Amino acid sequence: MKSFKMLAAAAAIVAMASSSAMATFSGQIWIPSTDVKGFKEVNISIDNYARVSNAPDALANYYDVGVTAGILPLEKFKIEVGADYYTDNVPGSIASKNPAYFNFKAGVPEDAFFAGMPAVAAGMFGLNSANNALSTNVAYGLIAKSLPVIGRISAGGYNGAESALGKNQSTGLLLSWDRTMSEISDKLWLAVDYQSGNNMLGATSVGGSWAFSKQVSLLIGANFYNKIATGGKTTATTQLDINF
Repeated sequence: MKSFKMLAAAAAIVAMASSSAMATFSGQIWIPSTDVKGFKEVNISIDNYARVSNAPDALANYYDVGVTAGILPLEKFKIEVGADYYTDNVPGSIASKNPAYFNFKAGVPEDAFFAGMPAVAAGMFGLNSANNALSTNVAYGLIAKSLPVIGRISAGGYNGAESALGKNQSTGLLLSWDRTMSEISDKLWLAVDYQSGNNMLGATSVGGSWAFSKQVSLLIGANFYNKIATGGKTTATTQLDINF
């Protein structure tokens, strides 16, 4: 579940014609998580981000279809790779001209080598062979720990391309909380995540998902961007995940 943007004056101009782009790494609502797909596990994600405003500075809606797969046959150390087709359906925009993006992640699950060990993950997303203004080339790292009653807490940081995110705006924090609401149903999962930075990635997101089966779940949420000039107005998001 998953984004990108630009530099100074050029950044603002391009942003008005396009939007941010998500990459469907294993994630929370907007940011990556420490979850990593196991060997031969495949996820197909169909994500929609619709602006709740039609104001001139709202920026475009956008859509992302992605595939992520686990490629390493180990239980305590996992690697996933993914590819996305992203578009904002705006004729002539950067996003519609260069819709292919790539991501990868490596991670170790909780308690892998000793009791109480947090999960650890690192990876990159927003990789685009065209090296355009949406190619954020973000590297990130995260740790996470599941706590009784409270749920899972994750924290980390990211560093991306200044040419996309802006000078002195290309680094920041990643924070999240998520929990399966077993008191209600094991199928219900809630989350809140935060990415700092006055760039196109900076946002606070809230949402929840319902697992219709082990293979299919649907997340519904909202993304509140830190700065309208770079992230645009709030988006409502739906994220359909199909697992094999």
